[in-house]
Amino acid sequence: MTALTLTPVNPDVYSVHGPDGLHVGNLKRIGAAWKFKAIGYDAAGHVIPGGGPLTDKHNTACTAPDALAVNTALGVTRMG
Repeated sequence: MTALTLTPVNPDVYSVHGPDGLHVGNLKRIGAAWKFKAIGYDAAGHVIPGGGPLTDKHNTACTAPDALAVNTALGVTRMG
């Protein structure tokens, strides 16, 4: 079982969620490359681009919109 899961939003964007269902970022196709874009939320629920628990992984390149590939690229084996 992987630590992060992907949910398709459209052909160029997947939302990325932790094992608890928390939205931690998006995987976006930019040209021919897939990039992880970290997302965090403040106490009022406002989005913090590049924030959250994977802020240090913001802009990491991934090979494909595949949960195993994303977990591998981000070096995530578990969260929490």
